[in-house]
Amino acid sequence: MPSRTLNIAAACLLDDAGRLLLVRKRGTRMFMLPGGKREAGESALQALTRELDEELNLQLCEAAFVPLGHFNEMAANEADTRVEADIFRAALDHPVAPAAELEELRWLHPDDPRGNDLAPLLRLHVLPLIWAARPL
Repeated sequence: MPSRTLNIAAACLLDDAGRLLLVRKRGTRMFMLPGGKREAGESALQALTRELDEELNLQLCEAAFVPLGHFNEMAANEADTRVEADIFRAALDHPVAPAAELEELRWLHPDDPRGNDLAPLLRLHVLPLIWAARPL
């Protein structure tokens, strides 16, 4: 059993072409949804809006997000750790660039092949939810 659990909030940010924005943190190989760890006393949406501002210089109001659910999975980049994740969806209608600890952005289209560099939470829970009719 994992020795620790991280409480995170993350966003499915979709562009006009239906592509999903993925991020990769510096020094890691797995792509995941933008977002991050909740700080003490923060709601999931407060954490998410703070993290998106830090990681992408993106300011979206809380009303822009639609909740998709709460998920539990092994962490992608931290050994012996699970994530408890509140996932939201929002439209992204303008370009963004990586900031803070982010090294790379990638857009994933529903028809794109899914590589082995996708975080377990994304691959096992989020993609089947948002693209239910698409094969993995």
